[in-house]
Amino acid sequence: MKKPLSAPDQKRAEKLNAFDRLLTIMDELRENCPWDKKQTLQSLRHLTIEETYELSDAILNENIEEIKKELGDLMLHMVFYTRIASEQRAFDIADVMHSICEKLIHRHPHIYGDAIAEDVKTVKENWEKIKLKEGKNKTVLGGVPKSLPALVKAIRIQEKARGVGFDWDNKSQVWAKVLEELDEFHSEQNPELKAAEFGDVLFALINYARFEEINPEQALEKTNIKFTRRFNYMEDQLNNEGKKFADLNLQELEAYWNKAKSMGL
Repeated sequence: MKKPLSAPDQKRAEKLNAFDRLLTIMDELRENCPWDKKQTLQSLRHLTIEETYELSDAILNENIEEIKKELGDLMLHMVFYTRIASEQRAFDIADVMHSICEKLIHRHPHIYGDAIAEDVKTVKENWEKIKLKEGKNKTVLGGVPKSLPALVKAIRIQEKARGVGFDWDNKSQVWAKVLEELDEFHSEQNPELKAAEFGDVLFALINYARFEEINPEQALEKTNIKFTRRFNYMEDQLNNEGKKFADLNLQELEAYWNKAKSMGL
């Protein structure tokens, strides 16, 4: 007679069964559904990107139920890719899982080895140094995807540079750099060079945000959402009053904006 599973063991078994269920459904869809049978690694790519952004929206909205659903969609995509790869005899889901496990063990020597890392900064520095030793990236910045959005790419570039010790000592130095770049931007008259200087301003501000422990991409997106919410309120109010934006001057429009702001929108 088998010994009953403990509560933690039972929960783990439920998780494994749920993952096995997804693998089974994926096999059935791939073998029987016309749409699923037709998909390739390339055809799924843009859909995966879309799902990633939908997960991002759910996280920003702090909608736990939607986060759960979007994680499920992404999990499906991961299983889908590996099913296609297994058909090509390239790799399967077990290879993927073992690969990430081995990488995590190798890059956490302070957990699975003799290294010491008692703070986040040291962990990140060790991570970047190990990646370089692995030879996957021939340069420090080689692992930054070229297709990343520019703002996110700037964050990753700065993080990788910091990982090998190329960084400012404190945030006052970084703020001084922001002011310096702003001065250069304001004084530049050549349109092409002015655009380049503006890029320098943005890069410096992103760097300063890092020292303030602010994720600039998330901060900007929250501002986008806030602006959209307030602007939509203005538009609704104008429509209710039978007015158009062109009918009012900036001072009058600002009164609507301030009302939306006072309402906490």
